Amino acid sequence: MASNRHLGRIVALQTLYEYEFRVQSEDESASVDEILKRNLDRYETAIEDTGFVENIVKGVIKTQADLDAKIQPIAPDWPIDQIARIDRNILRIGVYELLHEAKVVPPKVAINEAVELAKAFGSDNSSKFVNGVLGTAYRILVEGADNASTTV
Repeated sequence: MASNRHLGRIVALQTLYEYEFRVQSEDESASVDEILKRNLDRYETAIEDTGFVENIVKGVIKTQADLDAKIQPIAPDWPIDQIARIDRNILRIGVYELLHEAKVVPPKVAINEAVELAKAFGSDNSSKFVNGVLGTAYRILVEGADNASTTV
């Protein structure tokens, strides 16, 4: 299942990347559902848990503004629209998994998977950047939230 989920994350990243690119290019025919279906169809024999991929893609799209608002203060030197599109989508997936998929995906796995995506698809420095941002996101958004809820 682990490698199956890794491939699922790759498909989610490809889907989110293409969707964002097409929307920013003012392609009115851009449909995240169509892009996701096409990408999942390519790997229909390799990905058993398509629901996992759909949850990531739809969850990131639904919570994108909130994810971006959480990422921005963690990477203050990089306005969200100036982060490379691939890195931005990897960060969104990672933060989404940290915040919304913690019952299914342990935090260390979410961060490690995002770093692996950055190594495979990002620039030379992407993996370090993603690791730093997600490590900070975990400390602030997950551990900080846990500590705040137990001290109240």
